[in-house]
Amino acid sequence: MARSRITPEREAELYEAVLDLLRTAGYEGLTMDAVAARTRSSKATLYRQWGSKPELVARALRHNKPVSIAEIDTGSLRGDFHAMVDRMDDCQMEKDSALMRGLAHAIHENPDLHQALRDLLIDPEMTGLDTLVQRAVDRGELPADNPALKYVPHMLVGAFIARPLIEDRSVDRDFISSYLDAVVLPALGI
Repeated sequence: MARSRITPEREAELYEAVLDLLRTAGYEGLTMDAVAARTRSSKATLYRQWGSKPELVARALRHNKPVSIAEIDTGSLRGDFHAMVDRMDDCQMEKDSALMRGLAHAIHENPDLHQALRDLLIDPEMTGLDTLVQRAVDRGELPADNPALKYVPHMLVGAFIARPLIEDRSVDRDFISSYLDAVVLPALGI
């Protein structure tokens, strides 16, 4: 896809418009026409740059994400997990959580959106998480045959989904930090 003609500032502006539209209209209500109108661009430009609505949405969601968590290396898994939490922003987590809840239905109804989100958001995060955990195994913090290893992503994703459902509260850094210490690390034997 040719993406060279749009400046980083313009690209950020387009992504913010997409996220705003997702928050207000949901995925089904977000149209390329609405994005074009909101950003004073043409639909042809949007399709030329991003190819499809699912790709544009996934890239908009990925745009403000920090660098890969795989780059975190404090020397311990506990330290790595807490450094990961330190990178999070409570306000952004609340916005992201609301967006993901809004996309949950659309993901199941739209395989192209699901694939774009897996490629641009989920897989890179899982790869980074796998790297943190593998380093802990390599350092001898965790045995390679620990049965909880394969459930680390499930535990973390579960926290983001369960808290709003159970407590009707947004996930924040304090919650994730205490969840790591009370649930994830003990499950791993740390």
